[in-house]
Amino acid sequence: MPTDTKSLPAFKAYDIRGRIPDELNEGMARDIGKAYAKLLGASKVVVGHDARLSSPSITAALTDGLLAAGVDVIDIGQCGTEMIYFAAMHLESEGVDGGVCVTASHNPADYNGMKMVRNGARPISGDTGLKDIEAMVLAGGLADAGTRGNRSERDISKEYVEHLLTYVDPALLKPLKVVSNPGNGCAGPFIEAVAAHLPIELIPLYHEPDGTFPHGIPNPLLEENRAPTIDAVKQHGADVGLAWDGDFDRCFFFDESGAFIEGYYMVGLLAEELLRNQGGGRVVHDPRLVWNTVEMVQRAGGEAVMCKAGHAFIKEKMRATDAVYGGEMSAHHYFRDFAYCDSGMIPWLLVCQTMSRTGKPLSELVAERQAAYPVSGEINTRLADPKAALETVRARYAAGAEVEEIDGLSFEYADWRFNVRPSNTEPVVRLNVESRGDPALCQAKTEELVALLKSMA
Repeated sequence: MPTDTKSLPAFKAYDIRGRIPDELNEGMARDIGKAYAKLLGASKVVVGHDARLSSPSITAALTDGLLAAGVDVIDIGQCGTEMIYFAAMHLESEGVDGGVCVTASHNPADYNGMKMVRNGARPISGDTGLKDIEAMVLAGGLADAGTRGNRSERDISKEYVEHLLTYVDPALLKPLKVVSNPGNGCAGPFIEAVAAHLPIELIPLYHEPDGTFPHGIPNPLLEENRAPTIDAVKQHGADVGLAWDGDFDRCFFFDESGAFIEGYYMVGLLAEELLRNQGGGRVVHDPRLVWNTVEMVQRAGGEAVMCKAGHAFIKEKMRATDAVYGGEMSAHHYFRDFAYCDSGMIPWLLVCQTMSRTGKPLSELVAERQAAYPVSGEINTRLADPKAALETVRARYAAGAEVEEIDGLSFEYADWRFNVRPSNTEPVVRLNVESRGDPALCQAKTEELVALLKSMA
């Protein structure tokens, strides 16, 4: 394998993502296809793409590279990333060796990228093959195979929808009014296909896939992007509001008043519902915020397992522990029966079932948990030397704390805790603080830590 120390800016820790055409273009996509084929020794691969304007041409070039390498390609068309995961799992018995989704998720419209998996939807990230693909692309000279592969098209949406419906009992669901905002990403048609089987009234916002993103980039984590969903919930008296990112592998929730629900509290709620459905089991969670998740998992008869944040780590830990569910506060939710992969569709189905089963609105389902464990929300500070900043935090806060180093640094005291960790992709330190039922303490400690981090900027 080449040992070139150069790098390509589009190759990130977990996927490929870059600006079109200087960081990612058709020529590079073709080389990536050939390198991916060589890494896997693949004979058959599934490809699909999101709604971005550049996605069809990038997908065509990727496909050409795969075909040139002798790989048969099954093109499932416009889809969400999780549909590639599903296809890799569902079609494994037909000899499918992996899959690639052409997507840049929530990045600006002039970006694109790729998310890759092996057989059975096992992830390919920086430490499991992505760096090897980058090295091969940098080295160049990837030869064509003697025999070119064949391309076919396949619609897997019916099987995909049928699989999603297995996570709930439609007979248990009560009529609910649901605001649905995929932000002109590619989720709209699939949301409608699922909802057609359920007793819910769908109030669609921006359902038409449109790569110009006329209503803004689909990224519900940005507060300025939440207003349309909030307004629609209030206007229609909806029971719940939902929003997705561009490739719909993350789902975000708004209660019946339009209030945005932090992903942390949804992890506990989903864990409890999955454990109830599965009769117990293990739940994997990240170390940024933990107390609420651990308490809810234990209360439901499950076992909480902490793991470094990031989809590759969560999926690996879930497979190792046979966990029924994994959740990150970033709104990534993983399911054992979904090849241990993340889905933005399964969460809203489970939440609708929880609301129906309990007769409680979403606000009531999370209010007790929000009061029990108030949080800071994730706060990012740009620093020239994140590693040195973490050591300064350690020197200041280690005394009297239980210190953990699974991901960055976590400091736990009797009545509050925090995690501080460097970003994998930029010179940023991410801070999360929580307390035991004391919002004033949480706020005070957050302000104290933010001031310390900013002093190092």
